[in-house]
Parts: sequence; C-alpha cells; structure tokens
Amino acid sequence: MIAIVIHGGAGKIALEDRVPYLAGLDRARDVGYRVLADGGTAVAAILAAVTTMEDDPAAFNAGTGGSPNRDGVVECDAAIMSADGTSGAVAAVTRAKNPILLADKVRVASPHALIVGPGADALVEDPIDNAELLTPRTLRALERWREADHLGPKGSATVGAVALDDQGMLAAATSTGGMLGKWPGRVGDAPLIGAGTYAARHVGVSCTGDGEAFIRAVTAKGLADRLQTGVELEAAVRLALDEVAAQNANGGLIVLTADGRIASGFNARDMAYAWRTAAGADACVSAEPGVRSFG
Repeated sequence: MIAIVIHGGAGKIALEDRVPYLAGLDRARDVGYRVLADGGTAVAAILAAVTTMEDDPAAFNAGTGGSPNRDGVVECDAAIMSADGTSGAVAAVTRAKNPILLADKVRVASPHALIVGPGADALVEDPIDNAELLTPRTLRALERWREADHLGPKGSATVGAVALDDQGMLAAATSTGGMLGKWPGRVGDAPLIGAGTYAARHVGVSCTGDGEAFIRAVTAKGLADRLQTGVELEAAVRLALDEVAAQNANGGLIVLTADGRIASGFNARDMAYAWRTAAGADACVSAEPGVRSFG
C-alpha cells in the first residue's frame, strides 16, 4: 500500500490563483507518488513533492514565492519528520531555494532538531540572494499590504506533504514563507515538531493556517495522540480544528494513517489539497470548510 496527500495552504486563495494552484498540486502530488510507485521511501516522496511546490513561482507560499516580512525579506521555515523518530527543521532561513532540503540536512547530518537564522543559512551549500525568492506575485501582495496601512500580518498558503511507502513507513513535511508582513524573526508552527508537523508509526500530519494557534494547541501531536486512544479519524481532525477555532484562528491540516486512510479538514475560507493512492487521485481548491476522508 502506498499513498500521498499534500496541501498548498489554507486561508484566502484568490480566484486568479486557483488555476495555478490546481496545476501545482497535480504536479507535486504526481511527482511524489511516482517516487513511491518506483519503490522509493516516504521521506523521498515528500521531499520530491514539497520541493516541487517550493520551486513553483506561480502558486504557494514556500521557497520561491514565499511571503516577505514587513521589511520585504523572505524568511522561510520548514520541517520534516519520519515515523522512525528522526526529524529536522529550520526557521528564518533567507538564502535557501529549498528550505525543506535544508531541514532534511539537519535531520540526517546534525545532532540537532531545529536550527534557525544565520546558523541555518550557513548550512546552505549554494546560497542565493534573498531577492531570488521574491516574485511579481509576492511583490504585489507586499505592496497591497503596505498600502492597507499595515493592518497586521496576513496568513497565506503554506505547503505540506505526508506519504506512506510500501514498507509501511510514514513521513510528513511542511514548508512556508510564513505570514505576509510578519515581524522579522517570527517563526510559525510549520518547523515545530508536534505543532505543525508530526509523524509516528500510526499517522503523519501537516498543518497550515494561523501558526500561533497551532503552536499553542500543539495541533499535530494532539491529533496523533487522539487517534492512538481510539478516536475516529474525522472526529480527531474536527477536535483539532475546534482547538484552533477556540483561539479565534483558522487553518487546516492533512492526515495519512498507517492503514492508508486520508483526511483533510479546514475552518479557513479556502484550502488547497490533493491526494493519490493506487485506487484514485484528486486535487481541489475548496471553498467549503469541513472535514473529509478519502482512501
């Protein structure tokens, strides 16, 4: 049994962005699934899917096209975790084209779980100028935000992936440019294991949305723990989102279990997600909040 589920973020996804979002979801999902179909690991599959989304200049908020902070600098966060218990993460990275690969480097080649700022940038083998991460789309968004008289940081579309390989191993990854107009140095839930990203033997989770709420609710680990105590999958997703909503916040998440069940849920205006198994595949930019299961 192999399966992959990915997301392109929860929040407000503009109508003009929906076509590139769907195209990007299809492409990233299929790239990751091909890795699994060729006998590759869950880790390799999610790295392939997430880097594909990080490299997409037309959609998503991760790597190229990451949302700039209030000073116009793109600071990226990313994390990856395998069900074997290994994990790696980076935060406030400014010179990496693919932050998720840097997070995996922390996982496999360092004694640490999270490296931030200049320390993380120092790990980049081929550093880029931060301006290379800005796109016409993100520059327009920053200009609109500044013209709105700095109403506060705005959430945007983090990316993530969870995969199950033919050895029964799960892995999860999340990558983001964070909130548009955020304070420099702000870190969200994406690189925090247990908050925005989590994988165990029975489940993998990747979250997106108002990161501060997901951090305070320890959303990903809380969902995994509920499943382990016997809570049904859709109910566990619903309870996780309720904890976020209780903080006057919103977002979404994707879940994949060791027996191949897939779920997505969100309480934001929109969410972008896609999945694929041997039985079928789909991609969606949905404006109908709620919890759904597949597979």
